[in-house]
Amino acid sequence: MPKDKLELVNRRLNEFYGPLYVASQAGNIAYRSLLKKQGKTQSFPILDSEMKEWMLWMTTIFMPLNDEREKIIIKKAYLIVEEQMPQCLLDFVTHVVGYKAVVAKWAEGDYSERRSTIGWPPEFDVYVERSYAALKAKQTYLLHSFTWRLWHRLFPRKRN
Repeated sequence: MPKDKLELVNRRLNEFYGPLYVASQAGNIAYRSLLKKQGKTQSFPILDSEMKEWMLWMTTIFMPLNDEREKIIIKKAYLIVEEQMPQCLLDFVTHVVGYKAVVAKWAEGDYSERRSTIGWPPEFDVYVERSYAALKAKQTYLLHSFTWRLWHRLFPRKRN
C-alpha cells in the first residue's frame, strides 16, 4: 500500500505539479525581469512605446509557458489532488484562451488589444507552489518510511 501511495505521489509530481511549478517559476522570473527592464512595478498599462517588446515577450516567453501549463492541466487533470477541479486552474486556462485571441489579432496586424480580457488568477501561483511543496513533503515521508521498513525487513534486529 505505501508503495502504491508513493507511485501516485511520484506521478503527480512528475507529470502535473512539478512541470506546473517549474513553468510558473520561470514565468514569474521572466515577468519580473521584464518589469525591471522597463522600470515598472506592473505591466499595465502597456504604453505604445512598450508594445513591440510586450508582444515579443508574450509570443516567445509567456505564451509558450502558458501553452505548456494549459496542456498539463487539460491532459493530466486526473492527477489533481482535490476531488473537484480547483477554480484557479479553470481561471488560468480561461486566461490563456483569452490571450490566444489577442495573439491571433496581433498576427493579423490588429494591435487594438494588448492583454487578455480575462485577468491573471492571483491564486494560481499560490496553489501550484503549495501543492508542489505538500507533495514533495509527502514524497519524502513515504520514501523514508518505505526505506525504513525495507531496511528492517532485510536486516532484522537480533533480540538478546
